This record gives sequence, structure tokens and C-alpha cells, in this order.
Amino acid sequence: MSPVLVKLCGLNTREGVEAALAAGADALGFVLAPSPRRVTLAEAERLLARVPATVEAVAVFARPTLDELRRALELPFAALQVEAGTELPALPPDRFCLPVLRDRPELDELVLPVLPAGSHRSLCGAFVLDGPHGGGQGVPADPGRATRLARRVRLVLAGGLTPENVAERIRAVRPFAVDASSGLERTRGIKDTDRIEAFVRAVRAAEAELHVSHDLPTP
Repeated sequence: MSPVLVKLCGLNTREGVEAALAAGADALGFVLAPSPRRVTLAEAERLLARVPATVEAVAVFARPTLDELRRALELPFAALQVEAGTELPALPPDRFCLPVLRDRPELDELVLPVLPAGSHRSLCGAFVLDGPHGGGQGVPADPGRATRLARRVRLVLAGGLTPENVAERIRAVRPFAVDASSGLERTRGIKDTDRIEAFVRAVRAAEAELHVSHDLPTP
């Protein structure tokens, strides 16, 4: 079984970024849309200076303008995270789009494009599945629909994930990656470093458990 990638979103302080890196996150999300977790481009630039090239930095939007996306591309973001169907500027070869789908009953019927995929350590080629109300709301997606979607695409499971429930959700859905934000906060908009560490630890434990079960011979 491939590793379950960990994306931690809504980081807006140096303390949060350093905790995420120390815990072993694979990708960090910086919100540039209206949100309690929002950072300005100047703040994002300062935080990005602490992110090594081995960790994918993601500029997180909702429904941005082309000008907002172009300005984000002036910073060393690996990806632009936007709602599926958003018009994009031309992306350099080393950047990619991370489309977001909101959970809804019609999800099973959606015809999704095939995205060029990166390595097993990259979110390139993946789709984020969030709760029905969008990012940062702490509302999970329907587990049945999430599981079916994970069989079709590289799925980044988001929505209501916490250190307490992420292992169970990984076992049920088998996502390519997980994405947490509000479930890691000590107060609204501010990350708790202990919860960040606990979340990544829970993901790695679930990943190891599934790896062992996958390798067991069939009776």
C-alpha cells in the first residue's frame, strides 16, 4: 500500500508551519480566501520561506479571480487549490491545480477529468473531497460516496478530520491523502501544535496497520 499523504491546511503562523514540518506533513495549505485562517500574500511569502522544496505548498482559494491566481503564482506555491471548474491561468510546468469537490448526492454521477499525476509523494493529479459546506467548516463528506470516489481518483479526503477520527476514516475510505484544518485548532483559526503532531501520528499508525493487513496472505 502506498503511503497516505498528509496535507495540513489553514496554517498562518510560524509556530504552526514549524510544527507541521516537524510532524512530517507532506503538504501545507495557506488560505488566500476570506477565512479566519486567511493570510496575505506578504504573510504567505514569509511563511513559505520556511517550507523546504520536499514539502508541497498549496495556495488555497474558493472562487478566485484570474488576477488573484496570477499573483499567487508569483510565490513558490506548488499548487493552486480551487473549486472544480474554476477558470485558471496558464500554469508553469512545475505547478498544478488541486480541484475541490463538495460532497453532494450527485457526486457518484460526476464525470471527472483525468488529471496528469505526479509521483506517489505528490498531490499532483488528485482531487480534494470536502464536506457539503466547503473548507474549514468541520463537516465530513458521506463515507460511502467518499469510498466510491477513492476507487476512481486520487482522493484527498477532507472535512471534519481530527486526530481522534482520522484513522477510522482512512480505514473506511482508503484515500490517497488526508487534509485537516479546523480539527487541529486550539482556538478558531489558530493551530494547536500538539494536535498537529497527534494527527500525523494517527495517520502513520493507520497507514502501517493497513500495510500489514494488505501483506497478510489470504486464508
